[in-house]
Formats: sequence, C-alpha cells, structure tokens
Amino acid sequence: MVAVDTNVLVRLLVGDDPAQSAASRALFAASSIHIADTVWLETEWALRAAYGLRPADICEAFRRLCGLGNVAVNDASRLAQIITWHEAGLDFADAFHVATSRGAAAFVTFDVALVKRAKKLAEVRVEGLET
Repeated sequence: MVAVDTNVLVRLLVGDDPAQSAASRALFAASSIHIADTVWLETEWALRAAYGLRPADICEAFRRLCGLGNVAVNDASRLAQIITWHEAGLDFADAFHVATSRGAAAFVTFDVALVKRAKKLAEVRVEGLET
C-alpha cells in the first residue's frame, strides 16, 4: 500500500498536467492506495480555491475515489459523514472538525454561522463561545 500526497489526488481528479495526471492514473491502477485525513482536507481546499470546483462536484469526486476497491481511508464512515455534511452546507474543514470531535462534550467555536448550520446536521453538540 502507498499513501498519496494532495498533488497526486489533484492531478488524478483535475488532469491539468498530462504527464503527472497519467502517472497518477497509473499509480491508482496498479497499487493499493491510502488517503490520509489531511490529504482529503487539503485536496478539498485546492479543488475549491485553485480550481473553482463546487462542493457538489468535489463531493462526487470524493465519493468516486472512496468507491474504488483499492483505496483505503482512516475512517470510511466518518469521511462519508463529512462529505454528506459538506453537501448539506457545512464548510468541508468545519465538517471535518465537527466529525472528529465525536466523543467530546461539545465543539466550541466563535463562528456563529457554523453553530447555526451544524445544529441542523451534526450529531456532535456545537456551541458558540460568547465574548
């Protein structure tokens, strides 16, 4: 099994560099692949910020990747929840933060918008911190 960096995933998904995209496709075709949590987080940021992809397109791409039989992730059910919450309006990073906070008494933030969105979605209690 090999673990891949963000740039390998981006080349695979975007195909903007012919040589690197071909190398990424060949790697995914020939190897068992591990994608770390931090790589998912950085890949979403790159696809959104650098390539202007919409959340729905990013989520669809991530689901396709997770559906490959040779791809392993740290926690498949948690990643599926993050993708679902992102599709429902939570920022991807915020969804990741909340999902990885399961077991805590609460996830506390100054982000009022996050509190409002997460209360509708999260199984984790999300609370605003008053100043």
